[in-house]
Amino acid sequence: MSVDVYLNFNGNCREAVEYYAQVFGTEQPKMMTFGEVPPSPEYPLPEEAKSLIMHTRLKISGSNVMFSDVFPGMPFTVGNNISLSVVTNDKDEIQSAFDKLKDGGTVVMELQETFWSKYYGSVTDKFGVIWQFNLGMGDW
Repeated sequence: MSVDVYLNFNGNCREAVEYYAQVFGTEQPKMMTFGEVPPSPEYPLPEEAKSLIMHTRLKISGSNVMFSDVFPGMPFTVGNNISLSVVTNDKDEIQSAFDKLKDGGTVVMELQETFWSKYYGSVTDKFGVIWQFNLGMGDW
């Protein structure tokens, strides 16, 4: 069993996913648009929805992170109730991703030793997503 994270975007999902693929050095993801869904006469697809991302995912540090644009007309709220936590034993990996995400973003807490981690930091990226980085799991 795994717990995966799903992030919604307001029309800029493709840009965000391509950015994250570059930050974390993943393969370029396959993306399914709303326009690729089999048509239904009961639910005609608005033209502006056809190129929006219905679903894609990245494998980031062993975890699946899924992404989608919200369907036109659906409410969209950038929330601070979701953060992604990257846990790794590779300090260079943490430093590299942190440095890339803070470009255009806001550092919440610089990378540093804490009581739970030898190297921890948090950054809100340019898309409003909060990322936490932990070097190992320590005693937790």
